[in-house]
Parts: sequence; C-alpha cells; structure tokens
Amino acid sequence: MTEQLNDVAHIAHAELYTPKPDESLRFFVDVLGMEEEARDGQSVFLRGWGDYLRYSLELTEAPHAGLGHVALRTWSHDALERRVAAVEATGRGAGWIDGDVGHGPAYRFTDPDGHVFELFYEAERYEAPPHLAPSWRNQPQRYVGRGAAVKRLDHVNLLAADVRPTREFCQDVLGYRLYERIELDDGTETGAWMSLTIAAHELIYVADAYGARGRLHHLAFWVDTREECLRAADLFVDADVPIEAAPSKHGVAQGFFLYGIEPGGNRVEVTTGGYFVYDPDREPVTWSAAERARGQFWGVKTVDSFHTYGTPDVANEKEAITT
Repeated sequence: MTEQLNDVAHIAHAELYTPKPDESLRFFVDVLGMEEEARDGQSVFLRGWGDYLRYSLELTEAPHAGLGHVALRTWSHDALERRVAAVEATGRGAGWIDGDVGHGPAYRFTDPDGHVFELFYEAERYEAPPHLAPSWRNQPQRYVGRGAAVKRLDHVNLLAADVRPTREFCQDVLGYRLYERIELDDGTETGAWMSLTIAAHELIYVADAYGARGRLHHLAFWVDTREECLRAADLFVDADVPIEAAPSKHGVAQGFFLYGIEPGGNRVEVTTGGYFVYDPDREPVTWSAAERARGQFWGVKTVDSFHTYGTPDVANEKEAITT
C-alpha cells in the first residue's frame, strides 16, 4: 500500500453563491442557526458554534446559485508548499491570492471538472465576543440553540461530468482517502466518497446527470444527534423551506440526513451519524448499480431530483422541487 499523503488537514470553508442574498442569509442565520462573523464586499461570513476558525461558510451575492470555491487548510507552511508544487505539476494551478477574511495567502486551482479550490495554512482562530463566550474552554463558542444550531460544515458534495479523474486528482495530488464508490457494470464510476480524516466522508463527487461541469450537489452541516435532524425538519416546514428528502439514513457512509433547498436555490443538508475509519489498510467499498437501486439504508426510495438537480440549475428543476 502506498504511504498516505498527510499535507492537507481538512476543508476549512466553502463559498456559496446566491442570487437572493438577504433571503439566503436569513435561512443560514435563523433556520440553521449560524452566526454572522464578518462582511466584506458582496460576501457574508458565517460560522457554526463548533467551528474553530472564524467561519466555515462564505455566502456571496451572485447572478446564480452554485459553488464559489472550496478552501482547504494544510498542516503547515511546508505542507502548503508541497501541495502547491504538486498542483502546479498537473497544470491546474491558477496562482496565489493575498488572502481573504480570516486567512493568509492562498493558492487557487481547479479540479479536472472545473470546481475552484484553494489551499492555505495561515488562519485566524475564532475569538468569541462576550455574548458568545463559552463556559468551557474546550469549545470555541457558546451554544445558543437558535434554529437548527448547526455545529460545523461537515462535507461538500460536488457534481462532475466524469467522476474518476476528479477522484484520482484528489487522491494523488491532495491526499484524500477513498472510502466508498459506485461503479456501474460498464466500469463507469458514478460516485466517490473521500476523506482526509477518519470521518466516512468530507468530499464527495457524484455524476452530473446532464454532463455539466463545475456544479454543486450540496453543502452539509453537522448536528450532534438524530433528534436535532428531526427538529431541523420541523423548522424547515415552519420557515417554508422546501424539503427535498425528509430525514432518513443513507446506505453509503450511513449518515442520517435532511435535505432542503435554501432560498437562493442551493441544496443544503443537515446531517449526523456515519462511521469512522481507523483501519490504515481499508479497501474502498465499491457499490454496483443494482445495490444502489435498493435506495437508502432503510429501503426509502431516493427522490429523482436528488440524482439530477444541482446548482447552477441547468434544467429549471428547482420549480419541480419547490412546488
């Protein structure tokens, strides 16, 4: 077995585009319970109560919904330089930026499908103001219990015209471990669940039903219990947030889920559960099309839009989800 790369620590934040900035902001603050940490230009920076950095979500006004970029934090300055050199060797590098709110210089690049990523190391840890100061020193912020009270950004799920090269890029260049995947009878890879840690998944690629490139499937935010997922579903109903898939349990990665469409049109998940991988020699679990046809863990049929809808919307499917 090839020794695992260990230069990238985790996904630090994701940037989400929205054509309805005020409505989207209210969703993330009032319904998901995130805290507004900063503003800069057309962007608002938001955090879950368990995020150790200043924020995990950058919400940016844009003409259409979708993903702006995914930011990865490395373990050190040296690790950053090594991964930048590896990205540059692939020809996918876009170059350095001076930094952004809460972090230092970052190197931007794209994956083979065109999604924008950045690598950085220098970052500002969150310092809570008095009204959010925690009572225990081992948590960064007081738990306020507003809305769903999401704790942190859990994972990012990206759509790809061709899953295999994007997955291989993330493994070979960034050091992701592949934990689960879907392969059809003809050898086509249609899904890959990867992680930099023992968590069952942090970065996912699934096949884009329209063969489009660079689209977002969803962002997922963590809560500690299944009961909190169920409560989030009630909050979605009361806030008129369209529920695409009611709470249930995934087969792949075994996470408990709730999926809804935030006002800007992006799919958002509230999640908990799953499993940890401690085995250093674990072989990826490969699922066939027939196995995936069983639906979710408890036999619940996956809604059709879950396999097709993404942002930007290329087929006007949001109307079918929200009506």
